[in-house]
Amino acid sequence: MKLLIVNPNTSAAMTAGIAEAARAVAAPGTDIVATQPSFGPASIEGHFDEAFAAAGVAEVVHGARGSGVAGVVIACFGDPGLDAAREAVEAPVIGIAEAAFHAASLLATGFSVVTTMTRTCVIAERLVQRYGFERVCRGVHGTDIPVLALEGCSPQTVAQIEAASREALARDRSEAIVLGCAGMAPLCRELQQRLGVPVIDGVAVAVKLVEALAALGLATPKRGDYAPPLPKPWAGWAAGFGTGGAAG
Repeated sequence: MKLLIVNPNTSAAMTAGIAEAARAVAAPGTDIVATQPSFGPASIEGHFDEAFAAAGVAEVVHGARGSGVAGVVIACFGDPGLDAAREAVEAPVIGIAEAAFHAASLLATGFSVVTTMTRTCVIAERLVQRYGFERVCRGVHGTDIPVLALEGCSPQTVAQIEAASREALARDRSEAIVLGCAGMAPLCRELQQRLGVPVIDGVAVAVKLVEALAALGLATPKRGDYAPPLPKPWAGWAAGFGTGGAAG
């Protein structure tokens, strides 16, 4: 099967790292196609960035219609454009925050999220509420590590994430860590060895969940709010998205 992994920012280096993390867990025969939007921010570190990232996700997924994609992973912890992507295609679409929360709740009675910029913690907190994990997620912690610093992650950066994770485990009395950025995916195994608790990377979990849904023949329903977008005139650079019609 072919899976589309969408990095909603425009960092080619981060897209490559996400693709590597996805291929490391993909089943034999799963073809990982990782890509990014043609426009938007190099990193997503706030609401303004996320608004453009969501449009970028819609662009990529819309362009993948009819390409035989069996599933889609949105590889940003804010899950930008998730509902739009589900409208655009029949294939199952999973965001990495949604996937990580589910996995952590199956392993531990309580988990903590360790993310990048503190200013983005509210985005993760709102997703915790949206997905119904308020009773299991015991805290969201920012490290104030810029997202792009994860492209060439230094030992000091890894140590900073480890220290924040240890503090979160102690303060929240939690038993698992959810990594709150797709750029942290390559660090998952090392951090788990250091911390001695489950460390969940949403990219890996989302790949396995999408594989499972696709293998079961399950797809996004095309009735109700996930029906294909209605055809209508669109203006400017987005004119090509006004075609509507059936999702593919």
